[in-house]
Amino acid sequence: MTDDAVPDRSDLRASDADRERVAEVLRDAVAEGRLDMAEFEERLEQTYAARTYRELAPVTRDLPVPGAVAPPPVVSLHKEPSQDGSWAGRIVGGEGSSTWAVAVMSGFQRKGRWTVPRRFTCVAFWGGGEIDLREADFSAGEVEINCFAVMGGVQITVPPGVEVVVRGIGVMGGFDQRESGVVGEPGAPRVVVTGFAFWGGVGVERKRTRAARRQEKLDRKAARREVHAAFRDDVQEAHRRMLEGHKDLLRGHGHGRGLGQERGRREERRERRREE
Repeated sequence: MTDDAVPDRSDLRASDADRERVAEVLRDAVAEGRLDMAEFEERLEQTYAARTYRELAPVTRDLPVPGAVAPPPVVSLHKEPSQDGSWAGRIVGGEGSSTWAVAVMSGFQRKGRWTVPRRFTCVAFWGGGEIDLREADFSAGEVEINCFAVMGGVQITVPPGVEVVVRGIGVMGGFDQRESGVVGEPGAPRVVVTGFAFWGGVGVERKRTRAARRQEKLDRKAARREVHAAFRDDVQEAHRRMLEGHKDLLRGHGHGRGLGQERGRREERRERRREE
């Protein structure tokens, strides 16, 4: 058996633990005054959005913390596809769980966990359709979605990292071109959108799943809470030291007054002796 060419390790996908290590480095940098809050939040967002070591490494490149990103582990290129949502585990082959959909004065949906076939055809006539690929598996590395929208519309939602190519034709209608041409991640599938729109439209948008957005929001809030808690602790410690310094100063003044009073009493005793 011959070994396949080993890919550049920087293109391997980073794990949640790798992202957390980088986030910890950023929190330390804020506590040390190396980053302000705006830079911290920007880099933290970049950290949680990173998918590969190549994207993760620049986040801490200018911070004096060697080895912020752990070197990628040695991965067997002949393992079974993992079930953690990586692209390798989502291109599953086969025929697809659904190959067509029709909406005539009604609607259709393809969303959740389903397998996109090599060619999916849909028709929307005085109706609408929703095709959501964010949790879908793919039967091939390139799939085609062929849309016919006549006085209706089809909305296609793809996850980040997927390359989208739009080739549809619109007459008094149109195909959304905003996501076309965005470079995909290594190993990610390619989605080609074709078809015809007459008095209708086909929209394409790139979105994370609701669960991923919620988790990212929670992670950012937790990171901010930790930074603010550390800042509050630093302020309280500085305040405590200031109070201790004031107490020492007051004790010093009190000791000086005590010596002055003792000196005055001695003078009074001397005067009384002279008078006697």
